[in-house]
Order: sequence, then structure tokens, then C-alpha cells
Amino acid sequence: MEPGSRRQATVRHIVGPGDTASAVGSGNVEVLATPRLLALMEAATVQAGAAELAPGQTSVGTRVQIEHMRPSPVGAEITVHARLAEVHGRQMRFEVAAEHADGTLVASGQVTRAVVDADKFMARAGGA
Repeated sequence: MEPGSRRQATVRHIVGPGDTASAVGSGNVEVLATPRLLALMEAATVQAGAAELAPGQTSVGTRVQIEHMRPSPVGAEITVHARLAEVHGRQMRFEVAAEHADGTLVASGQVTRAVVDADKFMARAGGA
């Protein structure tokens, strides 16, 4: 990656009943579940890092550090931003943030993904 170049992506999502802590088993409230928020953040990092991958490569999550600061009820619009902040060898580190439609920060943090050969990875995982 060229020094100073950055890749970014945005994912928008309306919180539905299936996204809640009650629905995914991470709590008993009807607000956006942290695991579901993380899945949206990871989806944004996949998009933001796609241009860094060669044919046959994919990336897998290896480290997550997020702070989920505000609840998001069913019907709330969430916008998740991911920015590729650093590439070190096969590691890509992303800065992530989620906000409500009014710009209120919901969560922020970092996600690290490792670049792997998709076929070799699946063979080791027993899926190929």
C-alpha cells in the first residue's frame, strides 16, 4: 500500500427486530445487539479492505476492540464507517465508528483482519 493512501467504506442499516440483543441472545433488551453491531463493522472493513486483496485472497477477522456507547432502538438508522488505517505485512488495521442518522456516535474502535489465501485457509478449517 502506498504511504498515505487510505481505503474506506460505509454501511447503512435500519435496526430490525432480528438485530436486537433479545433476538441474538446477548441480552434481554430490544436495542441493537453489540454482536450485530460488530457484524456491521466487520462488513464495512471487508469492503474497505477489498482493494488490497489479490485474486484468491480474502481477509479474516483476528482482533476486535470496540466501545458500544449508546443504544439504538428498532427502527433507528445506523451508519458504520471503516477506514483502513494501517497495513503491516498481512495485517490490516481498520478504524471503525457507528453513528445514528443525527450524527450521534454509537460506537467506535478498531478491527484487525489478516489477509489469507482463501483455499488454503478453508483446507485448514476443514471446509475444502
